[in-house]
Amino acid sequence: HSGDRRSLARLISMVENADPRAESCLAELYGRTGRAFRIGITGPPGAGKSTLIDALVRELRSQDQSVGVVAVDPTSPFTGGALLGDRVRVSSREPDPGFFFRSMATRGNIGGLAAAASEVSDVFDAYGMDLVLLETVGVGQIELDVVASAECTVVVLVPESGDDVQAMKAGLMEIGDVYVLNKSDRDGSGLAAREIRAALSLRQSVEGSWSPPLVQTVASERKGIDELLDAVGSFRKHQEETGGAQIRKRNVLRERIRVAAERTLRRRLWEHAGSDALDEAVAAVMDDNRNPYELAAELARRFIDGGKS
Repeated sequence: HSGDRRSLARLISMVENADPRAESCLAELYGRTGRAFRIGITGPPGAGKSTLIDALVRELRSQDQSVGVVAVDPTSPFTGGALLGDRVRVSSREPDPGFFFRSMATRGNIGGLAAAASEVSDVFDAYGMDLVLLETVGVGQIELDVVASAECTVVVLVPESGDDVQAMKAGLMEIGDVYVLNKSDRDGSGLAAREIRAALSLRQSVEGSWSPPLVQTVASERKGIDELLDAVGSFRKHQEETGGAQIRKRNVLRERIRVAAERTLRRRLWEHAGSDALDEAVAAVMDDNRNPYELAAELARRFIDGGKS
């Protein structure tokens, strides 16, 4: 199994680095995906998401559920999920075959980060994980794109003053399927819970649609973790019964196909143009006073005409 883990790690690195070989591997693996349930976990920094995920992983492993965690940090390669991985690994001493952690930072590839996280989830899925947790560090657009590929979105908030205001601004009150008020042993948590519930009650709801619950947790003491898993389970059941799961899957697939097609085009464009094409274009602008937009259009036109033959 350790050999499997090594190839798993290698394949994830290929996906992360947009290695052209990753595409054919993913295409081959696709037939083995579709079993793992994907949960996106987002919320403002400092909400205790890492601790919550740590507690979730321990609980799931105790129920013999295997878990893959993808922690996405678009801001820096150093913060975010790396600590969590060490912590969970250290606590179990032996590498646990039912748990795999990967943190991803933007490798100068912002548009590709959400797609890569989604593809890493596919790899975990094909590997046989029961659940995939997608953790995001912040709440910017990239992070929201990341959780959009999940089947259930959990938004984690804390009773800090102003935190809920930030959450509303970031559009978090619209995207969650389950809400968590973590660190709910702190002062002000009663008030915060009321405010969050009030905000959730304003969401446009259709008859028979899901009303997102609020679960109160103290992740550091593993309190409320069962309730959170129950809430996610109820949502999953609701989605399957109402056809919501199919609608979401269709949206995820549309995005997946678009990204893969555009990535292939981009790669082919530069293969066709040759490795010196950009430098030559830059020189033409700098030395011959050419227009960069005309040169870009010319590169594209040459590719399109050349691609026809």
